[in-house]
Amino acid sequence: MDLTYPADAEEFRTEIRSWLEANLPEGWFDPDFEMTPEEKLEFQQTWTTKLFEGGWICATWPAEYGGKGLTTMQGVVLSEEFHRAGAPMRADFFGDTLVGPTILQWGTEEQKKEFLPKILSGQIAWCQGFSEPDAGSDLAAVKTRAELDGDEWVINGQKIWTTQGFVADYIFVLCRTDPDAPKHKGISYLLCPMRQPGIEVRPIEQVDGSAEFAEVFFTDARCPKDNVVGGVNSGWKVAMTTLGFERGTSATTGYRRFEKELDHIVELARRNGRIEDPLVRQGLARAYSKVQLMRVAGLRSLSAIVAGRKDPAVSALSATNKLFWSEYHQEIMNLAIDVLGAEGQILTGDPSVEESVPGYGARRTSERYPASVLQSSFFFSRSETIWGGTSQIQRNIVGERVLGLPKEPKPPEQRTAEAATASA
Repeated sequence: MDLTYPADAEEFRTEIRSWLEANLPEGWFDPDFEMTPEEKLEFQQTWTTKLFEGGWICATWPAEYGGKGLTTMQGVVLSEEFHRAGAPMRADFFGDTLVGPTILQWGTEEQKKEFLPKILSGQIAWCQGFSEPDAGSDLAAVKTRAELDGDEWVINGQKIWTTQGFVADYIFVLCRTDPDAPKHKGISYLLCPMRQPGIEVRPIEQVDGSAEFAEVFFTDARCPKDNVVGGVNSGWKVAMTTLGFERGTSATTGYRRFEKELDHIVELARRNGRIEDPLVRQGLARAYSKVQLMRVAGLRSLSAIVAGRKDPAVSALSATNKLFWSEYHQEIMNLAIDVLGAEGQILTGDPSVEESVPGYGARRTSERYPASVLQSSFFFSRSETIWGGTSQIQRNIVGERVLGLPKEPKPPEQRTAEAATASA
């Protein structure tokens, strides 16, 4: 790891720090600062506008598409300073972090001019249409079909675990556009409007009453012909780019949500006396070590990006990091429930109060299942070894691309079917 922050990045640090101090509410940096509910509401309503006017939304995008054209290291500094100040960036993960950069890399000039300004301004919200009931880890097995009818694609099929599907205006969706091609070859990446008669969204309610996931059903839904990103039947490589953005963001700041959560658990252990248990102390020390390993791993990833390295080990870093933090989080949340003790077995959340989940932000529990903040984090951690690439798939990536191990054997029935197809 060889990482030095260049002079222009440090100069930019001073600029963004001054902007934050001038634009955050008065008293924001005071240790006992707290906003009233009315002040919180006003802040939420005005902050995104300030970010947009300051040019801090998607600031690493080229200037011709509305960004500031920041360098990689300036973008890192931007993220670090917002984290240092505890100031929220705009929470449009799917638009800002996933589909926007994908369109920048693979989109036509017309697609860039059509969609990027609307992403920047917040005019349209997005969701991701990748997983299906029979195509999760094996994403190339998608069955949702798109057939060309004049100037439009007609889409039929189903997607699942579609986060924010019930509020999105558009979905970037993987569809099979050539059923006769090999499964990785016949897929296209479409930008499809959500608000139309052919799309039905059904929220999937979780055990704690939240419902950020949804099922999406397409029945003769329509999508403009020109909304294919990267070319017809080239959607697999485009999707891999999107997943790379999903797994590789926040190199030097991603660990901090876990650091903040761990501080919360340590303080809880001090308050209820569980810190005196040597097994609890050992578990907390192990968790601290793993959070620091995440920090170093993020610096390694960033160092490789800045150096322009493209060897297999670098390409597998995001898989390694995702595998590490998702499994760590399940481990620390098991410990958190142990620290809670008997209290962890009852529902102690208050539905009337918006609480802050350490490392995640504000949330409000449901009256039907009033889980506490740590209980909600525990439930959410169960999903983290699945979304964004399952742990099993991440291990395959590391084994095959870095260690040079043979590919995982296919099931006998799949080998038989492929042999029959080849002989025919």
